[in-house]
Formats: sequence, structure tokens, C-alpha cells
Amino acid sequence: VDHDTVDLTNLQRQIAHGTERVGQPKVLSAAAAVRTLNPDVHVNTVQQRADAAFLAEWVPQADVVIDCSDNFATRQAVNAACVAAGVPLVSGAAIGFDGQISVWDRRPGRDTPCYACLFPPDAVVPEVACATMGVFAPLVGIIGTMQASEALRLLLGIGRPLAGRLQLLDGRSMEWTEMGVARNPACPVCGDRHG
Repeated sequence: VDHDTVDLTNLQRQIAHGTERVGQPKVLSAAAAVRTLNPDVHVNTVQQRADAAFLAEWVPQADVVIDCSDNFATRQAVNAACVAAGVPLVSGAAIGFDGQISVWDRRPGRDTPCYACLFPPDAVVPEVACATMGVFAPLVGIIGTMQASEALRLLLGIGRPLAGRLQLLDGRSMEWTEMGVARNPACPVCGDRHG
């Protein structure tokens, strides 16, 4: 799901695209890259912004959601839809030399936090774009690979997912920091008054 088209500034960090696809819809370019790797894979593409109505329809159909969005509003909308549908969310982000990854798993019976427990929806967050702020390209690959690992482990039910833990990567020193994240009972998305 993506509303955007491939831009030259994407190529150093979004390996699904190449210069021959600049200007094409990102979803079609990514689907073509996946088919090149494995023609037997079926890819559903949706070229639109993932707004609340779209997410309410599509998230309940997923076993796990991987959020690779680049803005706070979309991250909040994806989180809210995942909490409402009881679908685990693997989120990752990178800007400059800093990356982060976590799993937000509010499936029934789990008392782990959601994204909004740590990053309240009403917080004032300056939006920064990779095209203008830059991002250390290998960092995106590292975070993306970890997201894939977390999603596969969730689907297979193996290991201990990152639910309740936020991992931060400093790309300059290649040092990981992990912090525990507690569920906020007053969270506007998953708090006690929301069930």
C-alpha cells in the first residue's frame, strides 16, 4: 500500500526500485521486483494513502502488519487499526543515522503496549523527510530486515518478539540500545477505557 511514485531520491535506500522505474507507482515497481525474485508469489497492490477507512477494511484481513511509513500520522492510523482489529504491528523507522524497531501486539490476552502508549497521537512531532534530511542507506536495510524477522517469528510463533521493547540503533557507532515500554492504562488508543 503506497500512494507515491518512485523518485530518484528513493533509490539509495529503497532497493525494490531502479532508475528505469522513476515516475512509476511504487506499488507496481515493488511488485515487479518481487516477481523477478519469485514469479510464483502473488502480490496485492493498492496505490493509495493508507487512511483510517482503508485500514479499517484491510487490517483485519492480515495476520501481521509491517509499517514502513515515513510519517507520524500514518503510523498512528496504522497502530489504531491494528489495535482495533487485534493484529500485531511490526514498526520500524530510520532517519539520518538513527533507526528504531518494535512490535506492538495488542491481540486479546496480551497486556503489551501499542505505539500510542509511547508516542501519543496528540504529540507535536516535526515531520522530516528522507529526501531532505537524508538517511544512512544501510540503516534502512538493517531495520527492514529486522522487521521481516519479527514478522516471520510472529507468524511462526517462535522466539520472543519485541513486544514491550523498543530497539534503537545508532548507525554511527553501530550500537543497539533497548528500552522497555510499558502499556499506558490511559492510552487514548488501547487504554483501559477502550477495552
